[in-house]
Amino acid sequence: MVTGGRTDRALDGRTAIVTGAGQGVGRGIALALAAAGANVVIAARRATTGEPVAEEIRARGDEAVCIETDCTVRADMEACVAATVGRYGALEIVVHNAFKGGRAHRLEDLDLDLWDENSRTAAWASFYSAQIAYPHLAAAGDHGRLILITSPAGVEASVGIPAYGPVKAAQRALAKSLAREWGPLGVTVNCIAPVAETPALAYAFEERPELKTRVEMRTALRRIGDAEADIGGVAVFLASRAGGYVTGQTIVCDGGSFMGL
Repeated sequence: MVTGGRTDRALDGRTAIVTGAGQGVGRGIALALAAAGANVVIAARRATTGEPVAEEIRARGDEAVCIETDCTVRADMEACVAATVGRYGALEIVVHNAFKGGRAHRLEDLDLDLWDENSRTAAWASFYSAQIAYPHLAAAGDHGRLILITSPAGVEASVGIPAYGPVKAAQRALAKSLAREWGPLGVTVNCIAPVAETPALAYAFEERPELKTRVEMRTALRRIGDAEADIGGVAVFLASRAGGYVTGQTIVCDGGSFMGL
C-alpha cells in the first residue's frame, strides 16, 4: 500500500538496532526498516562505514544514527542499547547481522583464531544482543522482535567452511530457545538465512567470474538477492505486526536454492 507517495509505514514509531549495518545485508536491512518508518541505529564497528549508511537514510527523509559498536564486546553492546533507549525512549527491534571470519578453510587447517572470530560474532554476539536488549523487548510486548541473520550453511552446511556452518547453526538453536522462552511475552525471535549481493560476494565474483553464474543457476529464480528489497523486505515483515505470529523460524531467503525445510 502506498500513502502520500511512500510505502506503508508498518514500523512507524518503533526503534531498531541493526549490527554490522555498514555494508551488505546489514545496510540493506537498515534501509528497509527505515523506509518502513523505524528509527534505525546503525551499530557498526567503525563509524567510517556506519555513518555513511545513517546519512543515506537521513537523505531519504528517514531517521537514523550511527553508534560505533563492536558487538563482540559486551560493554559496547550495553552502551549501544543504553544510548538507543536514551535517544528514542524505547527499543522494539534488534537485528544481529554482523559477522567476521567467513574466509574459506579446511578442518585440518582451522586454527583457534579463526574459530574464535566465527564464534564470537555469530554465537557470542547473538547472546549479548539478546540478553542486553531483553528488558526493552519484553517491555515492548507483542512489538518486541529479535532477528538473527544466519546462513543456509547453518541449515545444510557448506564445503570449505567447517567452522562457519556450526556457529550459524548455533544462532538457529538460540532463536528457537528464545522463541519458546519469550513467546508468552509476545516477543518473537526468528532467523533469516540470506543469499544477496554484498561487497564480499561482488569481490568473489570479480576473482572468479564463473562463480556468479554457478550461484545464480542454483536458485529457482535464477538471480541473486538484493540486500534491501529482498532481504530487507523479509526483515520488515518479521518486524511488523504482519509477522507477529511467526516465531522460532528460519526464513531461508535465497531465491529457492535450498528447499529442504
